[in-house]
Amino acid sequence: MSEITLMITDRDGVEHKIIAPTDMSMNLMEIIRSFELVEEGTIGICGGMAMCASCHCYIKPHKGLNEISDDEEAMLYESEIMSENSRLSCQVPITNGLEGLKITIAEESI
Repeated sequence: MSEITLMITDRDGVEHKIIAPTDMSMNLMEIIRSFELVEEGTIGICGGMAMCASCHCYIKPHKGLNEISDDEEAMLYESEIMSENSRLSCQVPITNGLEGLKITIAEESI
């Protein structure tokens, strides 16, 4: 099994060092859910289809990060709390290239 280390700051401002598998075809939202870093039912409401912004997060620039898709960008544009480093965590696959990635989970949208 291949693993990477992620630094994820939850909605309460607590930073967590997470060891995430890269060989299970998971995305960042699934990692956040599996480590219970947010209250159940508050992230991934659309099931990871980039059709809501419940998994909105802020990601520090990183060379291994995949490009943002048009659908993801359109969904983020509708978010009231979007910034230039906003991403939908469901659209970020966990790969070896993300070693050391720093993520902050966005506050819950109303």
